[in-house]
Amino acid sequence: MSGGPRIIAAPDVYKLIRPKDLLPVIEKALGNYSMGRDGGVIQPVRTVVPIEKYHGFLGVMSAFSGRDEALAVKLVSFYPEAKDHPTHQAWVMIFNPATGNLTAIVDGESITAIRTGIASAVASKHLANPNASVLAILGSGIQARSHFEALSLLHSFAEVRIWSRTLANAQKLATEIGAKACSTAEEAVRDADIICTVTFATTPIIQADWVKPGAHINAVGACRADWQELSSQLMKTSVVYCDSRDACNQEAGDVIQSGCDIYAEIGEVINGHKEAFWEKTTVFKSVGIAIEDVVSAKMVLDRYVNCPTMTNG
Repeated sequence: MSGGPRIIAAPDVYKLIRPKDLLPVIEKALGNYSMGRDGGVIQPVRTVVPIEKYHGFLGVMSAFSGRDEALAVKLVSFYPEAKDHPTHQAWVMIFNPATGNLTAIVDGESITAIRTGIASAVASKHLANPNASVLAILGSGIQARSHFEALSLLHSFAEVRIWSRTLANAQKLATEIGAKACSTAEEAVRDADIICTVTFATTPIIQADWVKPGAHINAVGACRADWQELSSQLMKTSVVYCDSRDACNQEAGDVIQSGCDIYAEIGEVINGHKEAFWEKTTVFKSVGIAIEDVVSAKMVLDRYVNCPTMTNG
């Protein structure tokens, strides 16, 4: 392609992706991933370079989906102590799988924000009680809002609760989305049907006896081997699902520190190969996998190319 790759910035990503359209795409991708090469997916575990001097990390996430003819790599920096810039910065580079040509560079922060909440919604679709009415979100950042929007595609919640280590942040988000701000994590979690943990916690913020039987938990934070959001007892007494066994066994502190067994990848449930025990307490442990970024970015590029106002202006 002459003129180099297209550059697609965050505002255009948000215009081009609608969460309700992405949900079946992510669901299909997770199912294909759990079929391995039979599903047309080739994806190594994320490579992470620790930048100890500056307390940050650089991640390289690549995947190919043969069924979607999609090949891409996401480069993501993660600086959890950042004060005057985003904690996550990312770009997704899309290649032509037939030639290897770089065709587009897509903003990765927006992709990550949208697809992560949608992946949790896919898991909740299969694992949460269909009559869930109380949602608890622990965290108040971009992912908290993303998860609220994604899960609202599935349920009309009678009550939504927000907790954050900084109460003012919880109150701000609660006001914006019509939720209740809670002063403690326990207050938010008690009797909740669906719980989402989207924090930078390094030690457990939820205890097993706070969670009612039959609740479903989307555990999104604690993406390092020595970090935890959920207590070891909670992990061991729940039915644990994940996005990727290989990735979670290497990266997910909630899994590694607790020594729990992973019952299934969510893709195995999607494919009908493993059971969804939604009547039991379930945990969907996600660390975020490249195939989610690849198919999301492919959707953005396809819609960008077919949108005259973008390609001509």
